[in-house]
Amino acid sequence: MLTLTANDIRLGCKATDWQDALNQASEHLQEAGRITADYHAGMLAREQQSSTVLGNGIAIPHGTPESRNAVISTGIRVLQFPQGVKWHDDRTVYVLVAIAAQSDEHLDILRHLTRVLDKPGLSQQLAQTTETTALAALLSKEPVVPKCDADTLCLGVETRSGTELAMNAAARLQSLGCVDSAFMKEIVGQPAVSLGQGFWLVHHSIGNRRPALALATPREATEELAGVFCLAGLGDDCRELLERIDNFLAQNTPLQGRSVDAVLSRLSGEQANAVSERVRLLNTHGLHARPAKQLVQEARRHNADIRLRLEEGDGNSVSATSLTRIIGLGARRGQTLVVSASGSEAEQAVSHVCQAVRDGLGESVSPLRPQETEQKAPTPEAPPEPLADDEPLKAVAASPGLALAPAFIMRQPVLDYAATAGDPDEQNSRLGRAIDEADGQLRTLIRQAEGGEAAPILSVHVEMLQDDDLRQAAQEAINEGSSAEAGWWQAIDTAARAQEALPDRLLAERAADLRDVGRRVLANLCGVATPTPPDESYVLVSDDLGPSDVARLDTRRVRGLVTARGGATSHSAILARALGLPAVVGTGERILTLDDGVDLVVDGERGCVVPNPGPERRERINRRLDQLARLQTDAHECRNDAATTTDGHTIEVCANLGNTAHTSDAVERGADGIGLLRTEFIFMAHPEAPDLDTQVKEYRHAFDALNGLPLVARTLDVGGDKPLDYWPLPQEDNPFLGMRGIRLSLTRPNILETQIRALLTAADNRPLRIMFPMVKDLAEFRAAKAIVERARADIPCQDLQVGVMIEVPSCALLAHTLAPEVDFFSVGTNDLTQYTLAIDRGHGQLSAESDGLHPSVLQLIRMTVEAAHAHQRWVGVCGELASDPQAIPVLLGLEVDELSVTSRRVPLVKACIRGLSLGQARKQATLALGKATAAEVRDALEAQ
Repeated sequence: MLTLTANDIRLGCKATDWQDALNQASEHLQEAGRITADYHAGMLAREQQSSTVLGNGIAIPHGTPESRNAVISTGIRVLQFPQGVKWHDDRTVYVLVAIAAQSDEHLDILRHLTRVLDKPGLSQQLAQTTETTALAALLSKEPVVPKCDADTLCLGVETRSGTELAMNAAARLQSLGCVDSAFMKEIVGQPAVSLGQGFWLVHHSIGNRRPALALATPREATEELAGVFCLAGLGDDCRELLERIDNFLAQNTPLQGRSVDAVLSRLSGEQANAVSERVRLLNTHGLHARPAKQLVQEARRHNADIRLRLEEGDGNSVSATSLTRIIGLGARRGQTLVVSASGSEAEQAVSHVCQAVRDGLGESVSPLRPQETEQKAPTPEAPPEPLADDEPLKAVAASPGLALAPAFIMRQPVLDYAATAGDPDEQNSRLGRAIDEADGQLRTLIRQAEGGEAAPILSVHVEMLQDDDLRQAAQEAINEGSSAEAGWWQAIDTAARAQEALPDRLLAERAADLRDVGRRVLANLCGVATPTPPDESYVLVSDDLGPSDVARLDTRRVRGLVTARGGATSHSAILARALGLPAVVGTGERILTLDDGVDLVVDGERGCVVPNPGPERRERINRRLDQLARLQTDAHECRNDAATTTDGHTIEVCANLGNTAHTSDAVERGADGIGLLRTEFIFMAHPEAPDLDTQVKEYRHAFDALNGLPLVARTLDVGGDKPLDYWPLPQEDNPFLGMRGIRLSLTRPNILETQIRALLTAADNRPLRIMFPMVKDLAEFRAAKAIVERARADIPCQDLQVGVMIEVPSCALLAHTLAPEVDFFSVGTNDLTQYTLAIDRGHGQLSAESDGLHPSVLQLIRMTVEAAHAHQRWVGVCGELASDPQAIPVLLGLEVDELSVTSRRVPLVKACIRGLSLGQARKQATLALGKATAAEVRDALEAQ
């Protein structure tokens, strides 16, 4: 779906009439490079067909399907009119959401906005807000959609026990991914509340993943026990579900044979004596604004209470006279509407509404094809258009570098299997054998990847295989008649969808790991092997890559990675950077239309791919590759030489490490030391906090391999996207602004002190630099340093320095207060950029704007360096900016003392510095500081 950001919003607009407002919206879309001038005619034509006003002061003007050829790229512009604009349907509009869409993406925006429109007082808030971020939040807030449908009903259970019914209902919610095992534990022994009529309610808010309502009924109902409702959720999220229980009880009638449809009718508020009929929706784009408006007009002609329910939906029925509620159903072609009515004209009303739907509600419709009638799922989208030769496709830059090689499209093998099976015991045995086989495969990969970045991730996969909840959910499905394959994948898919629904994008991306594990077991069950790459060099293209896929890569042949999905922080992207492979992710489904063997350019610095490059582009790419190859060869030969500029200024170039196993590799590549050791690897590899001896042994490997070179160790940095099982954290709306880094470590000072003691012991008077992550001010640094001093009193260390990472803007702004007390600063440009620009660097649309060369970030680095040098302290940079060829001279000109990069790039960074003079670098830094945007900085530097 299109994403709305503060950059897309214009506040305080004025218009003389609706045509003027539409002109302004069109002009803004043109200025943004989204459309040509021809699109405006399409927007006017769309208004002539029907008003685009949704209600509550919102309109969504967009072009007709015929005007899509005037769309350059999909985008949105939001215009606020505080005084309001009278639209041609006499309604007042305060906010225009002008959409330029190359496909039907605007329909998803429309459905989303209709759910937002129910918020009381929204139009007044839209008109009065004076902040773009606030307006974006009002329009973008994701609605909570409770689950209560046919899947949550357990009817006719063979029991007379209310407790068993409660557990059946709770287990159904767990199998659907609505609750987790914590909810199940709380429900056990939970006293049920009598609702009357023989119905009972159990409810808890712990262990919720999604508000949901299940109902379990016994095969033989009695006055004392007719059924048990199980409610999961908290506060307002449960309001709709409580209303459904109220609807159910209000009828006080038998369940009419306890059929699923009868129960759903009662839960959705349909009257017991209501007339109902089903009708298949035939409109190409589903029940969007124009046909929905026609349906409302038809419903209002009848003296009846008419309601609509989507048979394949969440079980909720809506009034047929509410345009926004009808659009919010999200009904698509091929789905079935349940139309019900009560009142004096009920039969006539249902008949006329159903006929209007069959006739297309003002649109031309065609009958469903046979393959469409066989399924209730939405009609598949048209296959994506093939990529054009020699045309760049922009996406997310995930790992720097450049490659040109034939593409190998790693398509997932087709796994055919029966959905059902007759012998549950045999199916459970098959599943057990497949899981054991997968366990052995993963452990073999872990041994092969020992010491590498993939090993700890694959260890997590082994833990996933042992997950009791997954195994139990699969076994329940098998015991109900599913085959081992179907039961296992249902459990995996349910858990992965729940993970993907998490509000934190980084955690949601980890669903790829779960599916990776699931596919491995499924392939074992089906006896299907994974695709085999070619023997020659290639670029690997895939829908998405799991860590085990990356772990199997032969880096001697693979030249680059490209995925249709994923973000810059997914495990595959992290591993690609560790392997030094250029990678571009989030390219979309069109990338999968490529044929094997098509030459593909992967530019991991610009974030683009180019299929089948033309002669001119190919020549340019080959020149760049030749230059890079010569530079790499020369750099490798001189890797042990100092990084000294042409005018005699030397800067240290160190290596960033994710574990100690690669320390010797960093030294062999010419690193002047370790500028960042991420110590959380040892904490994430153990089921409980590692003790002193375990840590000493691990850190000692690094010191021994360094042969007297300095080691900068960052203390434990977990929280955010790196939780620890043995250190549970409360759910946070934004974990990156919550308990992480040093603030989290200070809540468990014993763990922090053990780590510091281990570092001091392992150092054994060798050069050790301890730095604390995510420090915001002097108070946090003093609290952490006091622990160091306490440990140092027992374990002397002659060459010890204590510093902080500059990741939080407040720390850079207050560097002058910290400098007298710290020994050094290390600038983590990844997080510093993210927090300074308020842009998630892994965001699919905004990641390109999260650029460390933004002048605001450079100003913070300058302030840090000036404060440090005033007190004779040194400053390093350990983020990705340190290895950016355009940024290196700027950082040198800002007089940074050390750069720390991935070990593979150490020789290249050293070579780059040796080709610069400090005088030139200072001029480039001054030039960059004088620009207004990161794009201006890069353009100016490129022109030098």
